[in-house]
Amino acid sequence: GVLEKNVTLKLAKELANELTRQIGCEVVLTRSGDVYLPLEERTAIANKVGADLFISLHANANKSRKAYGIETYYLNFSKNDKAMAVAARENGTSIKQVSDLELILFDLMANAKINESSRLATEIQKSLVESVSRKYSHVRDLGVRQGPFYVLLGATMPSVLVETAFISHPREEKRLASSKYQKSAANAIAKAIKEYAINNKLIASK
Repeated sequence: GVLEKNVTLKLAKELANELTRQIGCEVVLTRSGDVYLPLEERTAIANKVGADLFISLHANANKSRKAYGIETYYLNFSKNDKAMAVAARENGTSIKQVSDLELILFDLMANAKINESSRLATEIQKSLVESVSRKYSHVRDLGVRQGPFYVLLGATMPSVLVETAFISHPREEKRLASSKYQKSAANAIAKAIKEYAINNKLIASK
């Protein structure tokens, strides 16, 4: 079968190439090989290098093999059961523990760039869905959602979590494994980041 860690690493490397090509910016990967990095260390790396943006790439999963689509998250409280379930899965915890995490979030939200993260998530979601839809059929736009994700906690810059497709869905699992899909997704995410960066004066428009 296809492993999320392998797919997302390939996608991250494609995205790094695209960002270097499209913007000429410096990209720091939190991992460059098959090593597990604790969730809280990932944003710590971004903070340490003074990153302007933090992008966490994932492949979604659901007990129902019928669930499919693309969705993008940013850090915030959530009353949505589906968002809480995704957060619990990504955090490696129970939904009850995710609720407990929301209490901790109150203290940390002052530094979280919620509005900027929401705008970045919206740009990425739109670009990704449009790009993939041009090349593939049966693309579902699950929209932009918010949730309490450990991996985004503590980031001092706009940060988002992108669920690029469902690894648990047979058709999307095949897509995720293909370099064509990875290149297409990386190109779309890079375009969105470039658009966001120009609009927010992180880079000059060309």
